[in-house]
Amino acid sequence: MPRFKAPHIPSFEITPKSVYLRRRDILGLAAGGLAMAAAPQAFAAPLTAKPTDYKVPDELTPKESVTTYNNFYEFGTDKSDPAANAGKFKPEPWTVKVDGLVGKPQTFGLEDLIKAIPVEERIYRMRCVEAWSMVIPWDGMPLASLLSLVEPTSAAKYVAFESVVRPEEMPGQSGSFQPLPWPYVEGLRLDEAMNPLTLLAVGLYGETLPNQNGAPIRLVTPWKYGFKGIKSIVRITLTDKQPPSTWNIANASEYGFYANVNPEVDHPRWSQASERRIGTGGFFGTKRVDTLPFNGYGEQVASLYKGMDLRANF
Repeated sequence: MPRFKAPHIPSFEITPKSVYLRRRDILGLAAGGLAMAAAPQAFAAPLTAKPTDYKVPDELTPKESVTTYNNFYEFGTDKSDPAANAGKFKPEPWTVKVDGLVGKPQTFGLEDLIKAIPVEERIYRMRCVEAWSMVIPWDGMPLASLLSLVEPTSAAKYVAFESVVRPEEMPGQSGSFQPLPWPYVEGLRLDEAMNPLTLLAVGLYGETLPNQNGAPIRLVTPWKYGFKGIKSIVRITLTDKQPPSTWNIANASEYGFYANVNPEVDHPRWSQASERRIGTGGFFGTKRVDTLPFNGYGEQVASLYKGMDLRANF
């Protein structure tokens, strides 16, 4: 697959037309305004989630921004493409196969999984590798709770994830130009997967997950860059070998396996020292804030990487 070429102006600094046209909401001047009629949220429904202490003091990103500005290449490469193109996607019924080095491999229906593991609200920072960020109230279940149901064996060292392939419903997976190899795959070390912060999100803002945000179930690891958050998961496999990850396959020199947020390790084409916080800034534009090591979650996860060279293991 050909490497991406650096543009004269980094793409993450260019405001997409769709965002410019919605600039009043993005700037926080119309946070209570009308939702986009085109946003395919027909499957969104109220979701009961238990409040938790997993919160940050940061201002929440407006829901309209969260659901219309994001990366989901299965529906297109522009930030507005997922909201525009995900209407035909059918997230139900849904099953997730969990297999590999486990004592009790199972295939879970999503509804049964939600009944088995209580859904919790988690307010997390989300930091994209492109140097923009959001603060999102996710609803989901700890990945550790799911893994405990299948009983990982002592040989299991990693957890591999695989996303759905439906070119008839996902226009980014069809046609002559394929921006990424499919299916989208990701992976974590087992201790990362078992960390209490690691979440399988099934909703946001108190509603079931919209199609464009990874319906019906996606991974959330708030101390890592957003591309680790694989969407529309259909398979989880425990293994003894480090699994492949899509962006690392596409360009290993720019996207590492660990993808821990680190302001001291720049992307080859831009600095990671600060970020644009979408939905903030008021009249003066989107607020830029300093990026925190591990996205501010160092107290909970830094011990996982004790003794590691975080530049070499980026």
